[in-house]
Amino acid sequence: MKIGCPKEIKPQEFRVGMTPDAAREAIAHGHEVMIETKAGLGAGFSDSDYTAVGAKIIDTAEEVFAKADMIVKVKEPQAVERKRLRPGQVLFTYLHLAPDPEQTHDLLASGATCIAYETVTDDRGGLPLLAPMSEVAGRLAPQVGAWTLQKANGGRGVLLGGVPGVLPAKVLVIGGGVVGTHAGKVAAGMGADVTVIDRSVNRLRYLDDVFGGQFKNAYASAGNTIALAREADLIIGAVLIPGAAAPKLISRAQLKELKPGAALVDVAIDQGGCFETSRATTHQDPIYEVDGIMHYCVANMPGAVARTSTQALGNATMPFMLALADKGWKRACAEDKHLLNGLNVHAGKLTYAAVGAALGLPSITGAEALAM
Repeated sequence: MKIGCPKEIKPQEFRVGMTPDAAREAIAHGHEVMIETKAGLGAGFSDSDYTAVGAKIIDTAEEVFAKADMIVKVKEPQAVERKRLRPGQVLFTYLHLAPDPEQTHDLLASGATCIAYETVTDDRGGLPLLAPMSEVAGRLAPQVGAWTLQKANGGRGVLLGGVPGVLPAKVLVIGGGVVGTHAGKVAAGMGADVTVIDRSVNRLRYLDDVFGGQFKNAYASAGNTIALAREADLIIGAVLIPGAAAPKLISRAQLKELKPGAALVDVAIDQGGCFETSRATTHQDPIYEVDGIMHYCVANMPGAVARTSTQALGNATMPFMLALADKGWKRACAEDKHLLNGLNVHAGKLTYAAVGAALGLPSITGAEALAM
């Protein structure tokens, strides 16, 4: 198979879809790997790092898309990239379609087969290709939240860990999954007073057993959520409904109940955000204010630490990428129900029910797509 990896063009996105190690593995399996020139520079990989393992450097993205049987990326294809997709081509990347009708319609029109990292599953009910970026985003969230809280940035002017004689900041993490757990650990490690809330009592038991000495937890009822939010200096939104739009957990009307200058970090922004006032921002212009509350809603947070993120993502995606290349998408998905769960679009049909429900579009099952 001819595997193409274009340079990411979303603003301030420095990650790359394939590491030189992933390229080496694919080439060892007999495939041809094409990397757009300078695609890896943001993550610290030079063109010579790729040619050293046998990959071909291609001058333009247009040529990569034109020649490749499978496109491997990080972020969802931008409008100009979507126009380059064609029927029969496989796209393997993050998509986050539920809050993005324009992208969804373009992918349907392309006729391509689009497999989303964020809906591939595993035997434990996890999301193995989302998890590494969730870990990165979770660990970053307290860092960027602490920065947003600085007075020069419009925040309350509160130091997360406090100092002797001055209480630490209160941090509320909404969601106790991968993002929330890592956010809670790092915020607590920075000395903050941390509470993680979730609607799964079993998850709360796990958090209490493993992290009870580091941070507190509570049940995420609507009453608990707003009561804890009123006391918080920093609120980290870390909720996820796989493939679907994130629920809105703090409304605009409730902002007036929060501390003036409090910071909201919305890690769920890729799925539409979990605060009503959230809108996607970039690393170049990451924060904005609504009713005296500071919002940090960067849609590609892990891109800030591009080398770590690229390596972590490459480790996770490589086995699936090789399966798709070795077997072709149809056989690979037929033999792996978890990879089949990643199928979101095929030949003009939406193949993920949660996206269809979010956008009001009809969908077919993965099994029906395999039978086409």
